[in-house]
Amino acid sequence: MKGKKANFTDLKPCAIVGIVDSPEAATAAKRLRKGGVDYLEWRADFLGEKIPKSTIPWIVTARHPLEGGKNALPLTRRKEVLMSLLPSASLVDLEVRSLTGLQDVAACARKNGIGIIASFHDFEKTPVTSRMRDVIRRAKDAGANVVKIATRTTTPKDVARLLDLWDGCPLPLAIMGMGPLGMSSRLLFANCGSVLNYGWLHRPNVPGQWSAAELRDLTTKITVDK
Repeated sequence: MKGKKANFTDLKPCAIVGIVDSPEAATAAKRLRKGGVDYLEWRADFLGEKIPKSTIPWIVTARHPLEGGKNALPLTRRKEVLMSLLPSASLVDLEVRSLTGLQDVAACARKNGIGIIASFHDFEKTPVTSRMRDVIRRAKDAGANVVKIATRTTTPKDVARLLDLWDGCPLPLAIMGMGPLGMSSRLLFANCGSVLNYGWLHRPNVPGQWSAAELRDLTTKITVDK
């Protein structure tokens, strides 16, 4: 395998990820200016296995249908697709709910120096803190390098619960809000140290997303003194 090795010791806060979830987004990715994003995310549940070459490191994922995945891919197909994409990947995103079923993918990623993002998505609410801390614990126990949590943020209390996750967290966090407070909270979380921050390249796929270009410009401004 020749995936670009991810160095999690040096993974900087406010890394910007451009989401490639359509042919139009793939075209936009080819036109990105240098430094426009730090990573590209290949959504294999949308686009399959024909990932293009890029000088920008790839995050690959084939999302579970209950966590926003398209085309209702069964576990066996997701495993097959992810294994085929690992040679192109710097990181692979596996949902926490899928870590057991995709343990062979995780093992292959570790063997080849490919980082593991353990992710959790809730499109309806922000769960109670204990539920999200359990997600973090399971991610750590499975050997993940980063834990990504994206939830619907409707009230300030939702945002506060997500902010609390930084207290004593054993892993680097990528935190994102969706919905009414999604856009404002994403900037706040980036400023607090969210290591991966996702933006669209063609159009939003959830409410509350910035474009990758806007996110790059805004996070550069809010972190200028860090």
